[in-house]
Parts: sequence; structure tokens; C-alpha cells
Amino acid sequence: MTVRHFLSLLDYTEIEYRRILNRAAALKQAYAAGIRPATLRQRVLGMIFEKASTRTRLSFEAGMAQLGGTAIFLSPRDTQLGRGEPIADSARVMSRMVDAVMIRTKDHAMIEEFAAHSKVPVINALTDLNHPCQLLADVFAFEQNRGSIQGKRVAWIGDGFNMCHSYINAAQVFDFELVIATPPGYEPDAKIVAAAGSRIRLVNTAQEAAKNADLLVTDVWASMGQEEERERRLRDFAGFTINKQVMEHANADALFMHCLPAHRDEEVSAEVMDGAQSIVWEEAEARLHTQKALLEYLILGDVSADLSHPH
Repeated sequence: MTVRHFLSLLDYTEIEYRRILNRAAALKQAYAAGIRPATLRQRVLGMIFEKASTRTRLSFEAGMAQLGGTAIFLSPRDTQLGRGEPIADSARVMSRMVDAVMIRTKDHAMIEEFAAHSKVPVINALTDLNHPCQLLADVFAFEQNRGSIQGKRVAWIGDGFNMCHSYINAAQVFDFELVIATPPGYEPDAKIVAAAGSRIRLVNTAQEAAKNADLLVTDVWASMGQEEERERRLRDFAGFTINKQVMEHANADALFMHCLPAHRDEEVSAEVMDGAQSIVWEEAEARLHTQKALLEYLILGDVSADLSHPH
């Protein structure tokens, strides 16, 4: 059987994602009830971190433990990858010892090469190109609060970087409208925008993007590896803060999300971040449930196990 990886949201159909998200909802309910179904008992996830993380490591490691499995954390100091072993060789070895591999790295080509030589599913836990795991969580969190995201209007305000690219992919898969506001020179990749067609619209101001939006989303203005550009970016992004005035252009029941960590009073005002329309903490928790469902789907196939008691 051909191994399927999760490198981009475009790797699966909406029907498949609906199965994963429905399973995530069941796992969330079970978690709240104190039930831990051991569906991944004796399974092992290898986690390669070339970029630091709080939420990604916690959610994958805790998720595997809650499903009865084990996760092994590997930093560049812990692997031969950090000492120049060819990516293909590392993939051939690791995939003979674990049931899935999660990679968080800068270079998207690295994760594609690893996947090409892996015998087990490879999960993209962030590259400079995209961040598909976060979008599963974001769609899940939105739909838990507002129902289907199909046909809704989403405003992306900020840098047209990896998170923005994944929102563009999500608009294609889940069929919603995405309005993107970035400063000049920070637009998303033109090819990714073109592939999404009429669902995507690029505008020049935060206010225009927010108009009639059901969801407003942003990310930090200087991502990991861009810290030296911080002062210039603060100047370039002036006027792109999601604050109370920007939120007033959106629908009255619009939600705010941020993948975190957030810099209050830079990309989002403290008032919005900590306000009634913000669901950032629920969004963060959604990483746990959606990734558990994703891991089950990739390792076991479509799962509909009994959640009434631990296995």
C-alpha cells in the first residue's frame, strides 16, 4: 500500500478532512470526559525539530501519550541529520523504527525529500512554505463555534508567509472566501494565490480585509529566522494591527484567531487578543485533538473506534 504523507492541505480531499475533523470532535469530547482510547498503543512517533516550538511539541507528544503511544523528540543535536547525514539516509533508517515522523523545519524541500524516502507517513509540522497542522486546528476551532466554514469570509491581515499560504490552501479545500491584506512587498507567493483562483482577494488595508469578515486571523510580523528584520518590519507593518477599530469593520459575531505566540499591541491589540471575540486558547487546544485524529488516520486508516472506555 502506498504511504500517504501530510505535507500540505492539498494532499487530501475535503471528504477526508471531514472524517478527520469529525474524529477530532469525538476525541475532544472523550478527552473532556476523561476517556483516553489507546488506539495508538505501542505505536511510536519520531519528532524532528529543526525549529523550536511550544504548542507543536506539546500537542504531538501529549497526543501520542493520550492515545497510548510514544513520541521521541529529536533536536538537531540529537540526530546525525545535524552532522550532515544525507536526508534520504536518515529517512530510510528512521522509518524502519517508528510508525510516523513529524518534522518542523525551515526548508520545505527537506521535508519533501525525507517523505520521498520514508516507509511511514511524514507530517509537516511547519516549514517556511506552509503550516497545514495549524490550519486543521483553525478550521476545527472555528467550526466548533460557528458551524461550517464553507462560504464564510476570512480576513488574513499581516505577512503573506507560511500561515497565509496554508490559509490559501484551506480556502481551496474548505471552500471559503479569503481576503488578504499585506504591506507592499509582503504578499503571498503568486503561484499559490493563482492556484486558488477566485476564492482569494488581495487588498491593501486591514480595514478593507476586515469588511464583513466572519473570522480575522494574523501571525507575528517577524517569524523565526527573521528577527534581524524586526525593526524594519515593525515600520512596514504599521497600520496592520488587528485592533478594536479593525474588528468593527467585520461582522458583529466575527471571531479572532492567532496561531501563537502573539506579540500584544504589535500584530494584535491586547484588547482584541484577550477580548470576547478571541478564541486563541481554544484554537491552541484544537491542535491536540486534530493532530490525534490525523495521527490515527495516517497510521491506522479511517478510525471509528469505540470511545466509551479506554482500550
